[in-house]
Amino acid sequence: MKAIILAAGYATRLYPLTKERAKALLPIGGKPIIDYIVEQMNHVDGLDAIYVVSNTKFYPQFVEWNKEITSKIPITVLDDGTTDDSNKRGAIGDISFVIKECNIDDELMVVAGDNFFTYSLVDYVDYYRQADRDCVCVKVWKNEAELSQFGIALLDENGKVLDIEEKPKHPKSNTAVFASYLYKQDTVKLIDQYLAEGNSPDAPGNFPAWLYKRQEVYAYTFSGKCFDIGTPASYQEVNDLVTQGKL
Repeated sequence: MKAIILAAGYATRLYPLTKERAKALLPIGGKPIIDYIVEQMNHVDGLDAIYVVSNTKFYPQFVEWNKEITSKIPITVLDDGTTDDSNKRGAIGDISFVIKECNIDDELMVVAGDNFFTYSLVDYVDYYRQADRDCVCVKVWKNEAELSQFGIALLDENGKVLDIEEKPKHPKSNTAVFASYLYKQDTVKLIDQYLAEGNSPDAPGNFPAWLYKRQEVYAYTFSGKCFDIGTPASYQEVNDLVTQGKL
């Protein structure tokens, strides 16, 4: 299994915090957000390479970070060649870029580099291996007013995905999808097909929303917390909770 950490966004909603620093490198509890992801990945059996995809603006920061991070799994940092929001590849475009650049022909884990989470990637991979299907990562979200901010999944009693819709105006369920995905080796080849059909290269959840209509996709319902850090207020909230030992 290979892993891609998506870190090529420009995070303009977080300005001024991210004007000169990559979002995934913002500190939480004294260390970068991305460190927590790498630590989790280091416990996953069979995961043998981590690829961090950044952009031209922040690539040097990730190169320096990679010199300092402790990881038993080798980490490769890639520059996707983009310079701002006007020419960005989008998350799925970046996944395709890494697959081609690194000749990935393996199972694939994809995680957004700006998510701070407390669920276990080991447990998630265990579920994926038992299901033997592509998987998304979900949680029942109690705040109905916030559901339209997420991808929303409709599941059957066994966890099979019946529907996924990215940020729907009228959610069909209260099951939110988070940006952590596990794909079978054969599925990785379908990412280029998805893009070739003219589908959106942006939000990573758009690919499983296309995929479940073609083959079975299952959902791992996690316990724990996951925060998509999108605003200065949400960043401060998570940082305070970790600093206070509440996460």
